Order: sequence, then structure tokens, then C-alpha cells
Amino acid sequence: MNAEVPMHEIRPVSGVPDAAVPHQLAAPPLAQRPVARPAGRRRPGARRAAAVPSSVPWWGTWAVLVAVAVATGGAAVVASLDVGIRLRDPEGFLGPSYVRLPVLAAGFLLVDLLPRLALRLRGCGGDRAAAARDLLRERLAPARLGRVLLGLLAFYVTYVGYRNLKSYLPVLREDLHDAQLLRLDEAMSLGADPADLLHRVLGTGAAAHLLSAVYLFFLFFVPFSLAFALVWVRDPRDGYWYVTALGLNWALGTASYYLLPSLGPVYADPAHYADLPATGVSDLQESLMRSRLLVLADPYGTDRIHGIAAFASLHVSIVLTAALVAQGLRLWRVVRWSLWAYTALTAVATVYFGWHYLVDVLAGAAIAALAVWGGALGTRAWRHRPGALPPRGVLRRG
Repeated sequence: MNAEVPMHEIRPVSGVPDAAVPHQLAAPPLAQRPVARPAGRRRPGARRAAAVPSSVPWWGTWAVLVAVAVATGGAAVVASLDVGIRLRDPEGFLGPSYVRLPVLAAGFLLVDLLPRLALRLRGCGGDRAAAARDLLRERLAPARLGRVLLGLLAFYVTYVGYRNLKSYLPVLREDLHDAQLLRLDEAMSLGADPADLLHRVLGTGAAAHLLSAVYLFFLFFVPFSLAFALVWVRDPRDGYWYVTALGLNWALGTASYYLLPSLGPVYADPAHYADLPATGVSDLQESLMRSRLLVLADPYGTDRIHGIAAFASLHVSIVLTAALVAQGLRLWRVVRWSLWAYTALTAVATVYFGWHYLVDVLAGAAIAALAVWGGALGTRAWRHRPGALPPRGVLRRG
């Protein structure tokens, strides 16, 4: 056993007297020493650590997003002049773009502002008018409004370019590769039809209606996630990471349509889907085919937009993009798990209803990975963090 050494016999290892040790190097008194805390834990009520200041120039967060919008919109203009078909607004239920964009921006900001205003007025305990003015100055600052409007405008230009380029596809690329993709599907599923397998395993009753709701939710998911990224994400660089990745999805997806034109299994081999019940998805599939026939019959006279293309699946790529960005930002656990579950269900639904071949799903996953990586590079989303991802104990929720 080691004998206890008397305190007066203890000497510094280097042999330097205690008096010679600089005051700055001396250990602080025990009462002044910081208390060690377990990794990944914060004091109750402690706020999230502030982001590390970034050396990226102010334009660096949106330059790639704007470049993608200019490239996609410009390609649509060139294609329009080449085929002699005017550009069309793909979704005009809110009127022209100069009306739609301000309406969307105002709606997003009101959803952000009104709950905060109610909470601020409830807890102010003093001058409510001053509290409301402070909140309005904070949430409606010109710089913040400019970021929101620029993000919406760039997204809209990219999306309009994508939809018009997709509509010109049967005019510019008349060849289809569905026969080869059908054979590849059978080879990948060991001689079986992937949709038939899903129909036998999941059934064609309640599962069809559930997966139809999952697939159609995408129409609401895209604008909602865009609003979340531009308005509700605390750091604009994080929000622009996702918005830039969305733009890259549209651009890369357009390129994939022209690389391998195809319609999808439900149009190439509809017999495999005859047993499915009528759902919102089946109504959408019929509507898209009617639009395709009108465009093929008179592409210059109809106002319809062609909207069928299988390779690659942008439903899968965009939902997976959201899941990857949420994982990278360490959003709340329930958000991350929900997005991963939604991604899996979306992939199943695309094959179940015959929208896409198996290789389309894999190509969509590849596009998502490229878009997330490109968005991170373009916005320098990691530069304002200590590492490539937020520290688990600082920014992780749940």
C-alpha cells in the first residue's frame, strides 16, 4: 500500500518553487473552478449557444441559389424560343406572379408574426404598444424581409423554369425508355414486378388510401417547408441551405428528365394497377394524362402543361433533401424522425402507384445527396459552426 505523503513534503515536479509559478498558471481556488457537466446536457433554462460568426461575405449565402434560378429560368426561356411555345405559369390559382409572390410572403410572415405577438403581449406586463413595436422592428426588419423575398423569388423562377422545361420534354425528346426501365425493374426485383409485390404485401384497400394521402401531401409539404426555412429557421444561412438545395433539386431533376425520358410504369403497363381503388392519386394520374394528350395534339394552341416524367423521382429527392438537412441541423428529434418516416412512405407510394421505377427512386436519392451537398457548399452552411455539423450537446434537441 502507498503511504500517505504529508502535505509539507510535496514539491513541484519541475523543481520550480511555488512562488516562481506565474499567477495566471496557478490553479484557481476550488470555489471558482467551473463545475463539469455531462456531455450533451445543458443547465435548465439555458439558451442554445450562439452561432460562431462567419467570415463568409453577405452575398455568399444566396449567390448559388440565384445562379441556379438564373440558369434554370434562362434555359426555359431559350427552350421556349427554340420550340416556339410561350412560357406558362404552372399554377395560377392565386393570380399572376406579381400578385402571388407578395401574397405568399405576407402569409408566411403573418404565420410567423401573430403567435409571437400574442406571446409577447401576454408576457410583457407593461407597455403593450412598445412591446408590439419592438417585435415588429425585430421580425419585419428590412434585411430580414429582403432575405425572405429573395428566397421566394429565386425559388419561384427556378420552379417555373423547371415546369416549363418539363412541359417541352415531349416536343424536344420524343423517344421514351419505359421498355428498358420495365425490364430493369424486373431484374432488380428478381423477376417480379415491384408494384405487384407491394400490392400483395400491403393490400389494395386501406393502404391505397393511406399512401395516396402521403403522396398528395407533397403538394403542401413543399411550400410549407419553404416557409419554414425562410421565416422560422433562426439562422438565415441554415434556411438558405435548404432553399438552395430545393433549387438544385429542380435543376438536377430537369436534367434527369432529358437524360432518360420516360412516363412511368402506370402509363407504360397500366394492367398492373387496374385493381387499385379510385383515390386522389388516380384522379391526378388521369388528369396528367389528359394534359399530355392535349399537349401532344396541339402543343402550340393548348394552355395545358405537360407534367409526366419518371426518371428521376423528385418526390423522393425533395423529401429526402428535407430529411438530410434536418439531420444536419439537428432539428428536434420528432421533426427528424417524421421526415425520415415520410421519406420512406413516399418512396413506397411512388412505386405502389406506378409513378416511378425502382431506379427512379435510387436516382432521386442521388439527386438529394448532390443537392444537399451543393447547398451546403453554396451557402457555407458549416462555416458558422465549430465543425461540419453542430455539436451534439449544444444544438441537438430531444
